Amino acid sequence: MKPFQTLILLLLSTTAFGWGQTGHRVVGQIAFEHLTPKAKKNIKKVLHNEPLGLIGNYMDFVRSDPNMNYMAPWHYCTIPDEQSYEEAGIPEKSDVIQQIIRITSELKSKEFTYESELENLKYLVHLIADIHQPLHVGNGQDKGGNTVEVEFMWKETNLHRVWDTDMIDHQKLSYTEYSEWINHPTKEQIQKWQSEDVLKWALEGKDLRSQVYNIPENKKLSYRYIYDNISTLNERLLRAGVRLAGVLNEIYG
Repeated sequence: MKPFQTLILLLLSTTAFGWGQTGHRVVGQIAFEHLTPKAKKNIKKVLHNEPLGLIGNYMDFVRSDPNMNYMAPWHYCTIPDEQSYEEAGIPEKSDVIQQIIRITSELKSKEFTYESELENLKYLVHLIADIHQPLHVGNGQDKGGNTVEVEFMWKETNLHRVWDTDMIDHQKLSYTEYSEWINHPTKEQIQKWQSEDVLKWALEGKDLRSQVYNIPENKKLSYRYIYDNISTLNERLLRAGVRLAGVLNEIYG
């Protein structure tokens, strides 16, 4: 692959979409730890030698192929502040909620609208992570925080990137170290989180909007913003991993 193409892939995976590379890997690794033995065995038959923790970024990587542009709206949903999801309406080109429902159903039936079982499994791992990034439940005004320019630790960035990449990478942990750090849900949390449906996952993100957008007027974010938000960010990653495991156990376990 040419260096320029590699750069484009890296930019796509870290600035425009859901969690960055580390975040997606954390979600996949946490999910793996909560799979049943049967689910692990059946998923391995599909993935072969690919670890679940490393496939979450695939859906961002394939965005470099113009033929895959139809999937762009699948990464997010839009629920304006004063509207419900039903009032906002399902977009013509679909959204992350509808695609999670569709792919889950098709993985159970093994009859696919797009691509193969392998690719759809990779899509599902990615999308369940995406919907837990609060800014992937957009307000319809700023492209999920991508147009909200800020400084984070004295470097220019945007609010979306702060949540999907910057705060995570600031911890200086590998994805396995990060997973070990936050993967301590109680049995009650696991049961509750896995019992809630995909719309509830999205509405949680909407409910976090006032916290996420609580930034100083000078738009300079540093240690205080991390202190106020890192526990919330970590719980979103944890919920994503636990819920992904619940869905995969239902399909494969």
